[in-house]
Amino acid sequence: MTHVYKRCRKPNPFKALSSRDTLERSLHRLSTSSQFKKQEDPTNQKSFAAALLKIPRQFFRGLSKIIASESKHKLVKTLRESLTAFAFNLVGIVAGTIIASYVGLFKLAPWAILVYPSVVSARGVIGGLFCGRLSTALHLGTVQPRFFGNTKSFYLLFRAIVMMTLEASVGMSLVAMLFGNVFLAIPSSDFLSILLVTIATMALALLVVSPLTMTVSFVSFKHGLDPDIVLYPVESTVSDLFITMIYIVVVNAFVLFGLSGHLFVALICLTLASVSAYLLAKNIREPEFVKTVKESLLALIFVVFIVNVTGSTLGKIAEAVGERREIYTVYPAMIDTMGDVGAVVGSTATTKLALGTLRSSFSSIKNHAVEISAAWAASSIMFCIYSISSLTIQGLLSLPNILRFTAMMLTTNLAAGALIASISYVVAVLTYQKSLDPDNFVIPIESSLADSITTISLLLSLSLFG
Repeated sequence: MTHVYKRCRKPNPFKALSSRDTLERSLHRLSTSSQFKKQEDPTNQKSFAAALLKIPRQFFRGLSKIIASESKHKLVKTLRESLTAFAFNLVGIVAGTIIASYVGLFKLAPWAILVYPSVVSARGVIGGLFCGRLSTALHLGTVQPRFFGNTKSFYLLFRAIVMMTLEASVGMSLVAMLFGNVFLAIPSSDFLSILLVTIATMALALLVVSPLTMTVSFVSFKHGLDPDIVLYPVESTVSDLFITMIYIVVVNAFVLFGLSGHLFVALICLTLASVSAYLLAKNIREPEFVKTVKESLLALIFVVFIVNVTGSTLGKIAEAVGERREIYTVYPAMIDTMGDVGAVVGSTATTKLALGTLRSSFSSIKNHAVEISAAWAASSIMFCIYSISSLTIQGLLSLPNILRFTAMMLTTNLAAGALIASISYVVAVLTYQKSLDPDNFVIPIESSLADSITTISLLLSLSLFG
């Protein structure tokens, strides 16, 4: 009877009214919230420039909130990991020493010195994309920290990296030949040599650097370190050293060993081309593989332009530096470190966006202040170490020199760091808003821009401090 009574009981009109009123209020709040969100989104009603100008204010607002003990702990942890990773940039001096030792080889093949920056940049694009995708995937659980028996996403990513190696090699060779022909009078007949040496160098680097990248990412993740912070700084520096060594070996074989050297280099190129064609045919129907290859091509086109603009900018540094050996000593480490700052900022942002812990708006940079501050502080400490190390190596260590040179270094760091960190964050947010994978763009773009930005900042600092 009770059950029948409940089913036949008339509804309470006041309760129904209350429900409708609650529904109307909820809809009103939702509408208001939606309108507020639209107003807050800088890409809807404000220009990109206005949004970019808003970033420093939002960042310092977030920095002021790092008073809670939890935030302080996270800041210290990120700073410690960043310093550990950035310390590897001291290895970059070795790469510069190797190149300086083979100036005579470059005289035998004038195109070789032109190709070297392109090879390093191409490897940076691929390594940056691989690091970004791998670190985010480890956080999401779509890749496991092991070499064998891994997930399908891991193997599709590695196959795409192989395909991109050939893609980047051909693209960089074409542009290097174009600029060499126009600005350095390199004959078109050298194009085949440039293409073969570039592809062979990139193929051998793939065999050496990719296992190293995976090892660093898996080991750091297993030991509780953040691969977003550790991976790219370590990979980029060690990669520069290895690719420099490989490039010298390939150029030596191609230039000095005649036909046998040519056949050796051509065989490596043919192997990479065959493997890439096989992987493309086998995975052409895999959406994840196709998406990675397509988006990497967009990033590569942008980077090719940056690399050649950078080349023109870097040429001017010699006029300002003159015979100041202490600046030549620290220059490779400086551009590596500033690229690492952008990588830490961008990679941690892409992971947060993927996990949903960071909102995809420019104003949310205040919620990313810990990572930005730690990376920036770590780079400042390293710049001080570079300053003292360089002056010591060159026999110029004195208190006036330390004060002036360190001030110049820190001014460069301040100017470059602010711009690189902002660019990395903006690229991450914009690509995420456009439903692209930020990891395919952030590190490749910011690492290429870091060279130009750091160089321009250094030129400005030299004008201030002399």
